[in-house]
Amino acid sequence: MDLTATGLLKVEALIRPFALDDVKERLTELGVGGMTITEVRGFGRTGGKREVHRGSAYVIDFVPKIKVEVVIEARLAEEVVQALREVASTGRVGDGKIFVLPVLDAIRIRTGERGESAL
Repeated sequence: MDLTATGLLKVEALIRPFALDDVKERLTELGVGGMTITEVRGFGRTGGKREVHRGSAYVIDFVPKIKVEVVIEARLAEEVVQALREVASTGRVGDGKIFVLPVLDAIRIRTGERGESAL
């Protein structure tokens, strides 16, 4: 997908919880005006992880993650994706995923502004 196109894109990133403050700081530096953060749980290819507690092994099926959602002008997408990769990466399995989706429109409820001006 060409991330330099015009219009709006939604970037969703599933990251490790400890990376949130650094991600927020970096995205703010890039000019991202707002974001939505949700505590989520899930698993990917590895299907969770094994832990040992008081001598007993068990599997954590759903690993805690933070979902960061931002709607941005498409021209910022490559910078935002690269920043997320740099800041949230530890190089280990479970660092997370980034999804980039098209946004058909954005409307500010209070004023009725649409598109980029609604951000």
